[in-house]
Amino acid sequence: MDKLNIFVLEDDKLAQKVMCAHLAAHCVDLASDLKTALKKLETGKYDIGFFDLLLGPGDDYSGLKAIEAAAARGIHCVVVSSSDSDETIDRAYALGASDFYAKGNEEANVGEILRKFVQNRKAAAATDIFASAFITCDPETRAMAAEALKYAPTELPILVLGPSGTGKTSLAKILHEHSGRDGAFVSINCSAYTEDLLEAELFGYRKGAFTGAAETRKGRLLEAHRGTLFLDEIGTMSLNMQMKLLKAIEERSFYPLGSERPERSEFRIISATLEDPQALIASGRMRFDLFQRVHGYTINLKPLSRRPCDLAPLLLHFTKGRRRLSFSPEAKEFMESYAWPGNVRELKKFTDLVSGGAAGRVDLEMARKHLKGTEGPRPAAQDGELYAYALAHGLEAALEKVSGDIVARSLRENGGKKTRTMTDLKISTRLLYATLKKLGLDTEGK
Repeated sequence: MDKLNIFVLEDDKLAQKVMCAHLAAHCVDLASDLKTALKKLETGKYDIGFFDLLLGPGDDYSGLKAIEAAAARGIHCVVVSSSDSDETIDRAYALGASDFYAKGNEEANVGEILRKFVQNRKAAAATDIFASAFITCDPETRAMAAEALKYAPTELPILVLGPSGTGKTSLAKILHEHSGRDGAFVSINCSAYTEDLLEAELFGYRKGAFTGAAETRKGRLLEAHRGTLFLDEIGTMSLNMQMKLLKAIEERSFYPLGSERPERSEFRIISATLEDPQALIASGRMRFDLFQRVHGYTINLKPLSRRPCDLAPLLLHFTKGRRRLSFSPEAKEFMESYAWPGNVRELKKFTDLVSGGAAGRVDLEMARKHLKGTEGPRPAAQDGELYAYALAHGLEAALEKVSGDIVARSLRENGGKKTRTMTDLKISTRLLYATLKKLGLDTEGK
């Protein structure tokens, strides 16, 4: 951990010793009365301060004045006091305190306070992530990502929403990297597994637990011990599996398949879905109690079509250290109006295609050739046609038509490769083949 300059205002000698013991790795400056505290705060440079409020018998919370002075100098103020009435807590926060803790649990609290402070300071300075790890010039997206980073050092679960290809996994990795957790980032796409396989992947299994279990395997929950478990497309998980996962989250323990001995894992949950969680709950596809456990803070990523300012920096990033490209004004206009249904992932694929071509300058014809969708958002006439189809044939039939069109297009663009289509659309094998059967398409091959 970074070495910090820390100020401590505490009149009790024993309490001073306790605080100094927990802050031994840092530079600590002590004060035991308000006059000394104000003088030191005026001349010293401190990162964080710990403040008692009652300084001696008959004192009228004079420590509050020190908080006001410290906050004015940009010091992160933490109250550690034996007086923690609602009125006192409110006054402390109003004067600029950032945290308030009751005395008596310093052994557990001080280290956690410092860890969060260091991680939050790093997150606040991490503007470079928008030029490398999570590229965006869009003010709203930047603001949402920056706000999410504030929660990275906490235990709070984070839910990332947004269409496929918008960067949900990239953001989850960044949040883990800024969490200060020393465990691994462990990712699993819930839509890529059947219920039985997902259970085995998450919880692990013992040798001989089922046919094909030739050896004992550690599950993703255990791999994520002291780290982050990223559950992509959590909305595709079966209700039965959701119940088992909920129990593991609540108890931080679980039984691997075929084992009578529980495993423990202190993992932090970040999850993602491209579907609206409230719609999933309303339709009975997501348990409300699981939703309550995974959505401590929610961030909703906008599709690429709503942030056209990101096209240029993303193209520059995708060609960094490689062949540089030029785009005609007509090609740029076309790309800015294009719907980008595959979002950033589709832009990456497009960049790879045009980079591999003979010409280094991309004109309108070449852009149209490699972007086979519509030139912009779906025209209102098509929306009207789909609505008319739903009225004529029912909502379920209309939804099947839309999903069938999407699967068929993905198969075409992936050269008929079913595995790639399942990965791109984040759907299970069962859903893919059921859709192919309804479309009357070939269900053989990869």
